[in-house]
Amino acid sequence: MTLNSSFAGRLAGWGLLVVLGLNLRPILSSISPLLGEIRQATGLSFQSSALLTSLPVVCMGLVALVGVRVEARLGERRGIALGLIMILLACLARWLLGQASALLVTALLGGAGVALIQTLVPAMIKREFHQRVPVAMGVYSASLMAGGGLAALLSPVVATHFQHWQAGLGVWLLPALGALLLWAWLPLGAAKNMQVGPAFKGLRNRRAWLLALYFGLVNCGYMSLVAWLPAYYQQLGWDVLPSGSLLAFMTIFQVLAALLMPVLAQRSSDRRPLLGISLSAQAIGYLGLILAPHALPHLWVALCGFGLGACFALSLLLTLDHHRDPRQAGQLAAFVQGVGFLINALSPWLTGWLRELTGQFVSAWIVLTVTVLAMLLVTRLFSPASCADGPLTAN
Repeated sequence: MTLNSSFAGRLAGWGLLVVLGLNLRPILSSISPLLGEIRQATGLSFQSSALLTSLPVVCMGLVALVGVRVEARLGERRGIALGLIMILLACLARWLLGQASALLVTALLGGAGVALIQTLVPAMIKREFHQRVPVAMGVYSASLMAGGGLAALLSPVVATHFQHWQAGLGVWLLPALGALLLWAWLPLGAAKNMQVGPAFKGLRNRRAWLLALYFGLVNCGYMSLVAWLPAYYQQLGWDVLPSGSLLAFMTIFQVLAALLMPVLAQRSSDRRPLLGISLSAQAIGYLGLILAPHALPHLWVALCGFGLGACFALSLLLTLDHHRDPRQAGQLAAFVQGVGFLINALSPWLTGWLRELTGQFVSAWIVLTVTVLAMLLVTRLFSPASCADGPLTAN
């Protein structure tokens, strides 16, 4: 089922991309600004509370790895609807239940819902927006990051208004409900198709693994910053609201980069120059957090956000470049996201472990700096000629 070619149909398609993206990060970023209150109420340690960010990302990875089966059994229509329902139920449970065990279960439930949507959207973009894939990927990525920033900014505000941290987590059921109603109304997304086509043998292909590792490592800083940036600045003496607002400020530059860089990418088939700029921005931002966190905190956060926003959109676009066929491109994107998000899931846990081991977060920013500098070297491998159609499908 596809949208017609009318202006209203095209506008609805773009709007739906925005609405879907907005629901994919509040389950993660609403936690961090309220982490102090959550830990006090539930008794979670730093390392245990990192699971509230890591578990959803683990779900994203595991569900994405079976993305071909998900598409075959559910189709985009039912799969994305189910994902939105799971996010809605997770947020509702967080509002009603405040125990540590309930938070961990909802992290799994909400993460699985996010994973379903993220697994199915890239192929839909490749098919529905085939003449504007870079721009559509930018709009989707920017919306995804905007949802994370809004949750970081508004969750403590809502919690303060209702005088309870659970409200700050549960309020995000409202955009999930709105997206579900819009998705049910608009004719976008393919029905299930039991014919999955040529098998994608990701486990046997070095290029697929390279793309997956690259996606995971260039984007892992986002999960660490979402989980720990407010806590880092609270340790430096900031209050809850200003430290949470740093994530929202970071999101402004994530959104700008996710919109701007894919538009620039539309002009060339070589993604390497823009990826180089994006990784360099991340590295400078992390170094600023290490060397001068008090001097220009908003500049460092802006550079991190710009680099991360661009890397997410460009690395997904780089993946889709490897196939002209939407289904095969979607299968590859699912594998890349699956492995990549499992790598991402380790990042906040590792940061929490380093914080407990050293008593500070600086060691984590050092690890992220070294990682993105290494990925700058790997970026040289992704020439346009190396992205020729066809090499990742089994014979």
